[in-house]
Amino acid sequence: MTMRTRTLGTTGPQVSALGLGCMGMSGMYGETDRAESIATIHAALEAGVTLLDTGDFYGMGHNELLISEALRTAPAALRENALLSVKFGALRDPDGAWAGFDGRPGAVKNFAAYSLQRLGVDHIDVYRPSRLDPQVPIEETVGAIAELVEKGWVRHIGLSEVGADTIRRAAATAPIADLQIEYALISRGPEREILPTLRELGISVTAYGVLSRGLISGHLTADRQLAANDFRAHSPRFQGENLQHNLTLVESLRKIAEQKGVTVAQIAIAWVLSQGDDIVPLVGARTRERLGEALGALDVTLDAADLAAIEDAVPADAAAGQRYAAPLMAMLDSER
Repeated sequence: MTMRTRTLGTTGPQVSALGLGCMGMSGMYGETDRAESIATIHAALEAGVTLLDTGDFYGMGHNELLISEALRTAPAALRENALLSVKFGALRDPDGAWAGFDGRPGAVKNFAAYSLQRLGVDHIDVYRPSRLDPQVPIEETVGAIAELVEKGWVRHIGLSEVGADTIRRAAATAPIADLQIEYALISRGPEREILPTLRELGISVTAYGVLSRGLISGHLTADRQLAANDFRAHSPRFQGENLQHNLTLVESLRKIAEQKGVTVAQIAIAWVLSQGDDIVPLVGARTRERLGEALGALDVTLDAADLAAIEDAVPADAAAGQRYAAPLMAMLDSER
């Protein structure tokens, strides 16, 4: 298979058409298998996936160390092709609880220094604040990253989960390659104002949650028991009647997938891919099996009739429940 590529914005790097989101390899969705995680990263690189996405707060540094090990043990040619997208700024306590965000310029540079050390690299390809710090103007946060770019520690600047006004202010401060935001069949809020703004400014999207954390993967069942340390155990879309309703949407999508001879996950990922060449889906595969399925989406062709059928089966705003619990929704500048 020859991996297709897309470019992040007008100033960013060329990356694989699918990226690998590595968060789930560090405990956010329950127990993980370190050896399988590393094997999955290797398999992704071998398949031509170049974009690896992480955050310094995923497992409190665990994810960056995991990626470092995977890169260190990968063949040199594959290691050199890897591009690292890193989020920073989220604060956590030893219990794993969220304690806010820090976008102060001094903190930005401190976070970067630690990430470079944990990742074992001499630069970060795309560096982005994980959320807007309401106490710090975005110009100051982005300005600090721009200083890291000038010094060669960072190659490109990204954003995450911010709204149109913040995007404009950031882009007026320094070139922005992409915005990372949740975008999926059942998470289409960015279409209203954020996507038009990005396209006006020449900024791409790296879309996370394209399978809505497994909800629309076709593999989740109503009777599945989620561990207490699984993020989804506290997510509104996975609770009670919300879950039942959302799985009904999945079954409608399954009928279309079966007609196409593909899986539910593949058609859901293919739908995101079809929304524009300026959108790069991040797939959160934790195993080689799930990675292989996700890569199969690259071979799925959706025509106008297919897209109409998919959006009729899963209309915009059809999902029951918010994508985060209320306290976390309140932290999203993109939802204001």
